Amino acid sequence: MSLRRRLHITPTLTTVIGGFVFVTAALVLLVQASTSEKIVRKLGGSLINVGMQSLDRAFSSQIEAVEEAGKYTASALQSGSILMRHPQEVADYLYGMLAPLEFVSFVIIADKNGNFVQINRSTDNSILIPQFVPVTDNTHLLTGLIAETAGKTDAFWIGPDYYPQRQHTYIAHVQPVATGGIYEGLVIVAMSMERLSEITREISTDLVKVFIINPESHELIAHPQLEEVFDQLSPTSPLIGLEHVPDDFLKTLKETSIVEEDGYGLASGMELRAGFDSLGKKRFIVLQGPEFGPTGLPISIGAHFPGKILEQPLEQLTDAVLIALALLGLSLVGAGLLAYRIGQPIRRAAMGARAVANLDLDKVKLLPPSFVRELDDLASGFNSMVGGLTAFSRYVPKTLVQKLLREGRAEAPPEERDVAVLFTDIAGFTSASEGMSATETAAFVNRHLSILGAEITRQGGTIDKYIGDSVMAFWGAPERLENPAEPAARAALGMAKAIHEDNKLRTARAVAPVRVRIGLHMGPLVVGDIGAPERVNYTVIGDTVNAASRLESLGKEIDANAEVIILASSEIGERLPPDIRRKSIGVHSVKGRKEQLEVVRLET
Repeated sequence: MSLRRRLHITPTLTTVIGGFVFVTAALVLLVQASTSEKIVRKLGGSLINVGMQSLDRAFSSQIEAVEEAGKYTASALQSGSILMRHPQEVADYLYGMLAPLEFVSFVIIADKNGNFVQINRSTDNSILIPQFVPVTDNTHLLTGLIAETAGKTDAFWIGPDYYPQRQHTYIAHVQPVATGGIYEGLVIVAMSMERLSEITREISTDLVKVFIINPESHELIAHPQLEEVFDQLSPTSPLIGLEHVPDDFLKTLKETSIVEEDGYGLASGMELRAGFDSLGKKRFIVLQGPEFGPTGLPISIGAHFPGKILEQPLEQLTDAVLIALALLGLSLVGAGLLAYRIGQPIRRAAMGARAVANLDLDKVKLLPPSFVRELDDLASGFNSMVGGLTAFSRYVPKTLVQKLLREGRAEAPPEERDVAVLFTDIAGFTSASEGMSATETAAFVNRHLSILGAEITRQGGTIDKYIGDSVMAFWGAPERLENPAEPAARAALGMAKAIHEDNKLRTARAVAPVRVRIGLHMGPLVVGDIGAPERVNYTVIGDTVNAASRLESLGKEIDANAEVIILASSEIGERLPPDIRRKSIGVHSVKGRKEQLEVVRLET
């Protein structure tokens, strides 16, 4: 087809799709609907299957994360990456391991002699508490478990068991650790009924209530409201009986009747039951058989929901409707083929537009040409726009633009703010670069600035400008921060750590390490668009900028040989939390400033 004969999108879609829909609608209006209970049942069964599969995946993902963590930790112990003879090192590892496992209550690494390190997640879910125990006592869950595990190589689950010293019920994943076939110890990752109930609370909805039950005893293991009766747990009653569950309908589980599964086409291993709630409304309960559970323990995932979800009928579905649906299907096939050809570039343009809106230009795929005139014009204009934005993004700070867009501002008139400013500089860069070619110098500076820029971005800072080998950045604009001093200080400490790691690589290559000075100051500044109308920069100006720069220069006098020296004003130091270590180095005069500054040094 020549370019001059390209179709226009509006008349094409109006004629073809409109014609198909008109004919189909006219036929549908000629028929009556009748009820088909079989279709209703099949749809209901599919709904149950899909819903239970989703619930199983949601629970299994947490279980698999626990199993993977145990396996990975055992591998680390076997390889010597972490050593039991260094308890603090083990505790530090367990901190990192436990942090992302939000539904895990505690983890233990124990050797074959009963010495162990344990990290507990506190009840407020925010503090991790380490325990270093040289020899276990007779009441601890490790009693007998070490001997039981010594003859095993595969991981296994235990529980649900009540632990008297913790006054709660847990299931635990046990991973034996062996080196060269010799048993060395074990790794335990435990989940409490409270944490399991949090999982059910997250995946339950207003209509569907999810729970975990022991299918043999019908005792409850997890439920969104189970915390209300945790005080009833004891060594003789590690689980909650149905008569005590805080769910009136679930209490009647044994009184419900089994529904024939064949009519609904339920997946193998599913049990469907029906009953009535306190208001006389019908509800269904679906239970998964324990052999299909994720742990090998007698645990079954279940859910109950209103009966209307399955029994809402499709009314007056007749043979005429089936004929009309078949005709509609043919119409939709024809319309779909055309809509696909037309919609494909539109979909790609929509995806590209979302990426452009987020300034993720590297994720945008260029649009191909089209035989439809409007789509071809769209592709051409879109591709040109992406090319222009890509060129601009190399010179305009993308993170700054994103922040301004999030605040709904296309421009930023100057205003006064309290802002934290950071300056960096490479000590002795001029002499160090004398032996480099221009290409080597550029590569070195680009790598150095990338390392520092990553830490600034990680802490939500705005890079104002690069000045040769130096960086100027600030916090507190354009978004307002309650305490911009803290992320600025953490960015500086992150830079120190990154420079230290990079220097290790440089030393290994027999290249001189880099020494960096960093200055931090906080105070009132003018911030906003500064410059001529045809070209402006979003920047900060004021004495605070000069003070931060002078603090960076002061590093030469304080410790000229330091790998990284971070000097901050007292305005910064007074606003830092206790975990950021710093040391006061007194009052100092800085060049170009009459008023002296009280200076603190952040300890890396």
